[in-house]
Amino acid sequence: MNVTPGEIMVAQAAREIRDGERVFVGMRLPLIAFVVAKRTHAPNAVGLFELGIVRDEPSPELLYTMGDPPNVRGATWCARTVDLMGLLARGEVDVGFIGGAEVDRRGDLNTTAIGPDRAHPTVQLPGSGGGADIASLAKRLIVIMPHDKRRLRERVDFVTTPGHGPERGWRGRVGLRGGGPSVLITTLGVFRFVDGDAVLASYHPGASVERIRAETGWDLRVADDVRETEPPSHTVLTIVRGYDPQGFWTRRGE
Repeated sequence: MNVTPGEIMVAQAAREIRDGERVFVGMRLPLIAFVVAKRTHAPNAVGLFELGIVRDEPSPELLYTMGDPPNVRGATWCARTVDLMGLLARGEVDVGFIGGAEVDRRGDLNTTAIGPDRAHPTVQLPGSGGGADIASLAKRLIVIMPHDKRRLRERVDFVTTPGHGPERGWRGRVGLRGGGPSVLITTLGVFRFVDGDAVLASYHPGASVERIRAETGWDLRVADDVRETEPPSHTVLTIVRGYDPQGFWTRRGE
């Protein structure tokens, strides 16, 4: 059975969610990962959406925006963004999902500007939104990104969202309560953060350590037990394809 990189990423992201956790879900692949986790190993996880919606059951229909009526209907709580940020500030969010235009080996993310001249960047990006808050205050962070040498940088052009910072222990010294990125899931592999540095833990089916090394903008560290990423099971694929039948977010058919 053919499996897309998006489906592999969803399956891996779902494995990162633990039962009973409060999860700052977000859209696209994290949304489907939350659905998979709830229907498999984490039935008691609770989903939080930045718009102000809390659900202890996923929306019954695929969402295209957080504010779609199926996400509002049947929600446990429909509040405001500031209320969700309050949960973060109180340390009540276990894990958050985030992505960006660039990420570096320390897990710092850029969604602000690309180019060395910040006053006149080559590309102007939308900025933080709630990303910096989630990364600063959630107990841990799951980063999901396309894998491209232009995106996985030795050092991002602008730190919009803090990862582990320039050296070991940086987060604690500057007063960030959350634990920072724990995993980076890309279209080619999975990185774990060891002492704040991204270390390749697995490569997806069809990829390889050599290919990932060639498409990564930093000097790749590889785990001693690096292995192929576990592909999604038949059960997981059935859930993913049932929830996103046209492959809108998982890009099936492209």
